[in-house]
Amino acid sequence: MKYWTLGVALLLAGCSAGGDDASNSDATPPPVARVRTAAAVADTANGAISVYGAAEPGPASMHTLTVPAEAIVSAIAAPTGTAVSAGQAVATLRPSLATRAAIAKAASDARAADAAYARARRMRADGLMSDADVETARAAAASADATRANLGISGAALTLRAPVAGTVQGLTAKAGDQLAAGTALATIGARGDVRARFGIDPSLATRVHAGETIHVELLDGSHGTSVSVIGVDPLLDPTTRLASVYVQLPAGFGASAGTPLQATIATGPAQAGVSIPYAALLDDGGRSYVFVVRGGVAKSVDVSPGSSTADRIQILKGIQPGDRVVVEGGTALEDGMKVTERAGATR
Repeated sequence: MKYWTLGVALLLAGCSAGGDDASNSDATPPPVARVRTAAAVADTANGAISVYGAAEPGPASMHTLTVPAEAIVSAIAAPTGTAVSAGQAVATLRPSLATRAAIAKAASDARAADAAYARARRMRADGLMSDADVETARAAAASADATRANLGISGAALTLRAPVAGTVQGLTAKAGDQLAAGTALATIGARGDVRARFGIDPSLATRVHAGETIHVELLDGSHGTSVSVIGVDPLLDPTTRLASVYVQLPAGFGASAGTPLQATIATGPAQAGVSIPYAALLDDGGRSYVFVVRGGVAKSVDVSPGSSTADRIQILKGIQPGDRVVVEGGTALEDGMKVTERAGATR
């Protein structure tokens, strides 16, 4: 009887072990990403790039108000955004405790050095001191006087004034704040020197060069002018992930710092290609690519972008009309990953 019981137990153990092996042999199913796609369509672009940006003060127009010594803000006379004239008060400072002590020490040292120099001159006149000793005393007095003058705050208060007519910018301090020596309290953007910066896809930035003509307009299209590109910065803005194109705006254009602008850059004759939604274009360190879905699998395809509009971009090489490109979910994909389309895919 015990042999029969042992046999049944071994049989059950064998079945259990066999079941575990079957379970362990099942492979983990590959991940499937949910994406939205759109079809690439045949298109001929006019060889122009539309870009958007804003006016900003030119580098030569920016004048910084610097705190000369550790000080406390007594009052703000012209906060950020205030239009000021040359010489107008922007802020009033009073020396901190440490600066007051430094002022007292510098004044005492200067008085002592001046007295020593005067005494050295009298003794030289009496033949009791050499010319070298007098020169040493003179140099010491000059150094002490310069130290006292360079503290920047000689009395109970100091008023920082606008060096030119313009607009106060970047003033974030408030009354009661203690500021270290050398702190930039604010900048004054002088009137009349305004440039514009436009964001551009990094893959297109290489096609724009200094000296090329760009047509700039106010965002509502009410006023425009043609100017030359003064520079292209390929480094990506950390917020927009776009490169930058700079132009100098002419005097009287009517744009002040912060005014939104749009522009068109001519990049050559019309070219045939396909167009896709701008959202499908991805960038990896200057490499432009899209994900094309074929047979339920996403394939990474390198492309050559062309001109663009607000929501579409032309592709000159890499894909064909009818290819379905991923417009949502592409940033989470890997080459060769299986995908399923979300409901409502763009046609």
